[in-house]
Amino acid sequence: MSVQLNHTIVHSRNNRESADFLAHVFGLEAGEEWGPFVPVELGNGVTLDFATVPEGSIVPQHYAFLVTEDEFDGVFQRIQDAELTFWADPYQQRPGEINHNDGGRGVYFLDPVGHALEALTRPYGSGEDKS
Repeated sequence: MSVQLNHTIVHSRNNRESADFLAHVFGLEAGEEWGPFVPVELGNGVTLDFATVPEGSIVPQHYAFLVTEDEFDGVFQRIQDAELTFWADPYQQRPGEINHNDGGRGVYFLDPVGHALEALTRPYGSGEDKS
């Protein structure tokens, strides 16, 4: 089977603000507005298409991004530079910490509309759990 995710639409209050936020934190580039969308292309060819929708229509989602150890260093530094609140866990019980799940590193933080973003260096279940 060769089914691949090509793109998904991410609801936002302001498509440019949210696309630029994600692009900045992850060291990517937000594309030019295309119709109602501002795209951010990920390294595996998947595009997140940010769309402006009424705030009451936004349901917070979770987006996890697999990054290299070096990329994690940059992501985490930009999170700290922006003075964003971050957690080691998805339930926001361990503020100001990162995790070491599966022998890697991971961190959770929120985007401008409350979507939970996660950067992790090892897929879950891929190695030793060192929480």
